[in-house]
Order: sequence, then structure tokens, then C-alpha cells
Amino acid sequence: MTLITFFLLLLVSLLPHLTFMAHVGIVNGSVAKPHSRPYMVSVQLDGQHICGGFLITEEFVLTAAHCWNGEENLTVVVGAHDLRQSMASDRIEVESYIRHPSYNSKFIWNDIMVFKLKERVTQNSSVGWISISKKNEHVDANTLCSVAGWGLLTNGTLSDCLMEANVYIISNTECKSKWGRHFSVSQMMCTRGHGGSCRYDSGGPLVCGDTAVGITSFGDPHLCNSPKHPNVYTNISAYRPWIDSVIKNGKLDNIFNYYRAF
Repeated sequence: MTLITFFLLLLVSLLPHLTFMAHVGIVNGSVAKPHSRPYMVSVQLDGQHICGGFLITEEFVLTAAHCWNGEENLTVVVGAHDLRQSMASDRIEVESYIRHPSYNSKFIWNDIMVFKLKERVTQNSSVGWISISKKNEHVDANTLCSVAGWGLLTNGTLSDCLMEANVYIISNTECKSKWGRHFSVSQMMCTRGHGGSCRYDSGGPLVCGDTAVGITSFGDPHLCNSPKHPNVYTNISAYRPWIDSVIKNGKLDNIFNYYRAF
């Protein structure tokens, strides 16, 4: 057997494993240090994790609009690391669902939503909130950032512990070239990296430094963290005036605007 033949056979033997690894949640990530991201919340339906989210004040959570179907009653778990160890006191009901009035599920445009919680959280070593980017704030390409979530593991189950991975911002020009009409330069941003988000990580934050700049929105439906179709995030800076209005004015005006839009 020649050396070349040996390496070809070795590569073939590894292909199933490589393909399987490409579909894990928070691809090539690592377990986060417990409570190092106190702003993270698990968005849950009937006690099961379905999306991520993050606290931006003591009573408001930012997440992706597609995480709510308009009828479901969701809860959020705060202060969690290992979801198996969450207590009833960590679970908070959502008082109102304030989805962006121009959310478009077909193209996943304006994929942003604010939850107002039924009770305010108390800041402590496990629970806190994170700053969000200012209006029209720009993040340069190749900036080192990070993502986190409780997405799927290689065995097809959701991760019990919070996972995280480092990513780098991709220029809008490159994002547009890879996603075409699905990518909005004014509304979105995307990333590359050895690790990245996958299913059930939607709604979690893209964090650069100490600031949440994006919301995990969508990616390649067949290959997590695909270099051909990189992960896409809602650009928070484009929605800062709307977010501030929601927090300042409360829930009713925004909910009525949402229903009038359809």
C-alpha cells in the first residue's frame, strides 16, 4: 500500500465523523464558566429550551422574533448555567411579547422582539443585564466577538450547560455576496469562526467586548457555522430607537402597532 493510498483511506474513514461534528450546537465551542454571562436567559416552552435571550434591564429581555409564534405562552429562566439545576424561582413568566411591527417571517427581516417579564429580576452574582449597542454604532470587520447558548449537542440533544465560542465579524459586502437577497445590510451582520451558533441558539446575543451588538437570527439550514452561508445576526444598533421606545413607553402601543401591521 502506498503512503498516498493510506492517507486517502484514512480520510474516507473520518468523513462520517467530520460531517456529524458539523451539525453540533455552538460548533467547536466550550462550556462557559458558570455564571460568567449573567445576562443569558433560556427561553422555554412547557419547560423545554427553545431559544436564547438576554436581559437588557431588570424586566426586559431581548430575543429573536421568530422564537414566538404569536400564541405560545413562554417563560424565561434567569441565572442559569446547567439547566438541570434551575429552580422554580429562576423561572419567570412573560407579561407581554413585543415583536417588531415589521417582522417578516418569509425573509426573516426585522427579527427582533422584546419580552417584558411579569416580575423584575434582582441583580446578583448569577443574574444581571448587558449593555446594547448605540444607534448606528458600527463594528469593524474582523473584530473578535463571542456567542453563547444551550443549542444541540452532537448526540442530538440540547446542551444542559451554557456553551460559548469566539467569532469574528464579516464585512457587510462579504455577507451580502454569500447570502444575496436574504441579507439586509441595514438590518443584519454575520460572523465567521472555528466555532459558532446552531439550532436552538436563536435569540442569544452576539457580544463584542462588554456590549451585545447582535441577536442570533439564522444560518445555513443544512450545515451549522457554514463558511458558504455564515451565521446571521440582527444588528441591534439599527433598532436602538425602537428598543428604547419599547422600554420607555411600555407594552400597549407596541403591541397595537404590531397587530395593525398585518
